[in-house]
Amino acid sequence: MQQHLQNKKGLVQGVFDQVFDKYDLMNDFMSLGIHRLWKKDLINMMSPSKGKNLIDVACGTGDVGKLYLDNTAIDSQITCVDPNKGMIDEGKKKLANYKNINWVISKAEKLPFEDNLFDYYTISFGLRNTENLEKSLSEAYRVLRPGGRFFCLEFSKIQNEKLEFIYKQYSKLIPIVGKYIVGRKEPYEYLIESIEKFINQEELLDLMKKSYFEKCDYRNLSNGIVSIHSGWKI
Repeated sequence: MQQHLQNKKGLVQGVFDQVFDKYDLMNDFMSLGIHRLWKKDLINMMSPSKGKNLIDVACGTGDVGKLYLDNTAIDSQITCVDPNKGMIDEGKKKLANYKNINWVISKAEKLPFEDNLFDYYTISFGLRNTENLEKSLSEAYRVLRPGGRFFCLEFSKIQNEKLEFIYKQYSKLIPIVGKYIVGRKEPYEYLIESIEKFINQEELLDLMKKSYFEKCDYRNLSNGIVSIHSGWKI
């Protein structure tokens, strides 16, 4: 199953090279627009201070970076990282009025930054799509400064059986709509499958601890449809 998902990751990357301009639209459909509220919850949980340095990995078109700047100061400096050039280009256009964003094309497993550089590390709906969870977490730890904090917003295991049933039925529609919007259903079949096969909240917490993060914790949102994990580099 892991190899099956691994093979599809290449397919998804290739398709996103062509459909990055519809990425935000599909996010809205997949979550009924609630992903925007979840990202606000992430920023509220972070409670960022002015003058701190943020890296947002798997940034997509820059939603989290924009929220961070809007909640700190427009003159703060942030770094938005994504492996997809088209996504980065779309983010640059969408956030053209924000002149203080450093856009970088890179995978989470091998970040082109020196050690101990950032105060905050965020990754939203991207960790499950990395090629290696352990390497991604290790890199997150490496680039954070001592006293820095890691945040991961990701789909998780729903805690309510009735809600889980409803969500699974709704998920069956996503590849159909994906095909209508972008012309192919396979990437969205992968996305739904990746959510179903991703590790649960406690398992991710254990991986974070193995990557030397301390004071690790998580908070379920929407009955566990997603969760926010956090940990500190002490």
